Amino acid sequence: MVALRINGQSRQLDVPADTPLLHILRDVLGLTATKLGCSLEQCGACTVLVDGEARMACRLPVGALADSEIITLEGLGTPDAPHPLQRAFIEENAAQCGYCTSGILMRAAALLERSSAPDEAEIRTALRDNLCRCGAHNRVVRAVRRAAREGGAR
Repeated sequence: MVALRINGQSRQLDVPADTPLLHILRDVLGLTATKLGCSLEQCGACTVLVDGEARMACRLPVGALADSEIITLEGLGTPDAPHPLQRAFIEENAAQCGYCTSGILMRAAALLERSSAPDEAEIRTALRDNLCRCGAHNRVVRAVRRAAREGGAR
């Protein structure tokens, strides 16, 4: 039995402790915003927040997360009350195909928790582990800067 706290809810799961968090999120809990990309911690599509830090969930064993607060895109904001980053991504049209977007949003959220007014270099450095093949990088940077100006931390 593994106890997790995900998006503010405590969960007791009867799964092996070495099960990757990504599989629990998607296959057990139905939280499908977190995407499976490479399964090698190299693309960032599976990025979630663990105690406020951006972490890739594809290989992260749930047994190591017992006392952690895990936030997925579903816990970042809601359709009625979107997170400032979510609003800014929509306003800046910062998603093209959208596959990488949830991971980028989560990594950007971690950045804005650390730095309320990051410059372009800080944003690009923070997001460098998240791959986007569509080429929306400049719009993503604009969206993160916009969210920061509008009070981007939760």
